[in-house]
Order: sequence, then structure tokens, then C-alpha cells
Amino acid sequence: MLYRLAADATAVTHFAFVAYVVVGGFLAWRFPRTIWLHLLAVCWGFGTIVVGFDCPLTHLENWAREHADRERLPSSGFIDHYLTGVIYPEHALGLVRALVAALVVASWIGYVWAQRRPAPAARVDAPR
Repeated sequence: MLYRLAADATAVTHFAFVAYVVVGGFLAWRFPRTIWLHLLAVCWGFGTIVVGFDCPLTHLENWAREHADRERLPSSGFIDHYLTGVIYPEHALGLVRALVAALVVASWIGYVWAQRRPAPAARVDAPR
């Protein structure tokens, strides 16, 4: 039971990481110091796709699944198992990747724009 919970918790963490890769740049508009974390997450996320880095979360989930007597994720990994063909059709994979890349770039452009914009003047209410 504990291994099954570990596998499920790892899958939830993996979903959160993928979501952060997609929208973390928009969060940086509000929390500017997090842009560096987002840059690292995007480099890692795209590195797993473009270069083929092994994801430690996939390894952890497979380890927990094996100990829970559940089937391992397919060799194609987390995204192919949980998202491709489930959330979007397999034939749309290229389009989804392009849209994710566009969202990331748009969030970074918005981040730069937000940082260059002058801070709003503090509002001072007149005493009554």
C-alpha cells in the first residue's frame, strides 16, 4: 500500500512539474525571483524531449510501481503514458509541443515587459 501511494504521489509531483514548465513563467510575473527556477525547469523539461535526459521522477515512479506489483511506465515515459493519447490525440503531439513552447516564450516576453514597466506610484490618502 505504501509503494502504491509513493507511485501516485510521484505521478502527482510529475504532473505539477509539467504544469510548472508550461505556466511557471506566468507565475514569475507575480513572483519575479522564481524566473530562475522556471528557466531550470524548462531546460530540464525540454532536455528530456530534445536530448533524451532520463527523468528521475520517472525512475522513482517505476521503482514504486514495481514494489507495488504494478506495471512500469512504458519506455516512452510519463508524458506518453499519462498525456499523449489521453489528454490530446497522438497525432497532435507536434502541435502540443509547439503550443507549450509558444506559451513559455510568451510568458518570458511578458516577464521582461513586466520588469521594465515602472512600478506604480504609492497611493497616499489625504488625512481627513
